Amino acid sequence: MYSTVYTSTKCFEHRSLDYMQKNKIQIFTQDQHKISICEYLVQDAKANVIVAGATGVAQRFYRHFADYLNNNGFNVFTLDYRGIGDSAPDSLKSFEVDYLDWAKQDLAALVEHTKQYNLPSFLVGHSYGGHALGLLPNIEEIKAAYVCGVGSGWSGWMPTLERIKVNVMWHFLAPILVRLYGFMAWSRLNMGEDLPLGVYKQWKHWCKYPHYFFDDPTMPEVAGLFARFKNRLVAVNALDDKWAQPSSRDAFFKGYSSAKLQVKDIIPENYKLKSIDHMGYFSKNATLIWDDMLTLFNNELS
Repeated sequence: MYSTVYTSTKCFEHRSLDYMQKNKIQIFTQDQHKISICEYLVQDAKANVIVAGATGVAQRFYRHFADYLNNNGFNVFTLDYRGIGDSAPDSLKSFEVDYLDWAKQDLAALVEHTKQYNLPSFLVGHSYGGHALGLLPNIEEIKAAYVCGVGSGWSGWMPTLERIKVNVMWHFLAPILVRLYGFMAWSRLNMGEDLPLGVYKQWKHWCKYPHYFFDDPTMPEVAGLFARFKNRLVAVNALDDKWAQPSSRDAFFKGYSSAKLQVKDIIPENYKLKSIDHMGYFSKNATLIWDDMLTLFNNELS
């Protein structure tokens, strides 16, 4: 059962206009866990845009993107997955959650929450968010999706120097941090929010495989889950995104076997950006990338 817990008056620090309403609220997931979401609402909205964020990235990171879409007539919804940001407990030690919970419970609850507005819903996924789409139990609610920086996670797809750095992280630094803290103390490496132990273990395990969890023999059902999505899907990867090179994307997106898939390799300079890398798709200056998303959404609504 899904339900809303409470509403606060303000969602982060934003410019507020008469036609905009920004609410920070908590909702229950189907397994009765509370997560924090933020609603960015506009009068006479065309549609809903659900933002499925990246691993270890709090929802406040997407606030500039949400404002931009509000100004173009879309409601926007963000979330903190359990264990992250405002959905984190006082301590992550012994906090039990895994990657599948983030998609099948947390993101699914947000998708269900948006149905009350009686509008079509689009999904924008960043990194892990492009994985979560295919895992959604209510995937039929997503009219189309635009995802950025999504790949398989296998270090073999990365440039040589980045591959070395990532392997040092997985095999030396991360185990030390986990042993010290009882969870993946990601913030100690200045790489984002701390991660629950279950998320870290699954992520590390799946990153052993060139096609991520599609190669995991314990998950034979995952190909069928991803094949359910038959709508428009645009996957964009920056050529300077060291964690999600186009080759990594192509390996992963074979799983979206039924989608109307379009892939794009983008160059930062073409979007008036000095760099994009893995996080710049949602920097406050990335409006030309966001315009591409708006084109997709408006075309799907016409």
